[in-house]
Amino acid sequence: MKIDFVSDVACPWCAVGLNSLERALERIGDGVAVTLHFQPFELNPGMATEGADASAYLRTKYGLSDEQLQGNRAVIRERGAAVGFEFGERTHVWNTFDAHRLLHWAALEGRQRELKHALLRAYHGHGRNPGAADVLLELAIAVGLDARRAREVIASGAYADAVRQAERHWRERGINSVPAVVIDDQHLIQGGQPPEVFERVLRQIAAAG
Repeated sequence: MKIDFVSDVACPWCAVGLNSLERALERIGDGVAVTLHFQPFELNPGMATEGADASAYLRTKYGLSDEQLQGNRAVIRERGAAVGFEFGERTHVWNTFDAHRLLHWAALEGRQRELKHALLRAYHGHGRNPGAADVLLELAIAVGLDARRAREVIASGAYADAVRQAERHWRERGINSVPAVVIDDQHLIQGGQPPEVFERVLRQIAAAG
């Protein structure tokens, strides 16, 4: 079974959804062979390098009041805790394109899943900038990627065309919000669903196949 997890590092529900999906896969166990691929999606593709204040940006983008924003964050923290992800303070929103480039390279090196988790923890857990060169290099080294090559990828703009092509591909397939979990190129599970939802659908697909 091939699973494409379409997501953005800046997306809190993507952190919830990934941990939830992994809890479901743990429950299923070895009965279903799974390959997991992370696909790029940018919630804020026009975001400047210096980023923006998170609260102000989200209020404007989604038309939220302060009370609604606080309520949404409380729900996300609760849902994250239920699947083992701890949210911290995120005061800023940043551009994530370079993070997607590094993730593309990490896939070629067999370290994409580890880097994805590291990026999600860095931003959603610790409020760090997932687009900053020093943060990207630190996380790359921490998950076992080659430091010299990581530095080259970050500085050179490598894999930019591949990332943009992948982003277009998923948008052309109708993916307009994330997380989006695409199974065997034909089944879609949308949103940060609870583990039991992922488990039920995955078992149904496996049984039908």
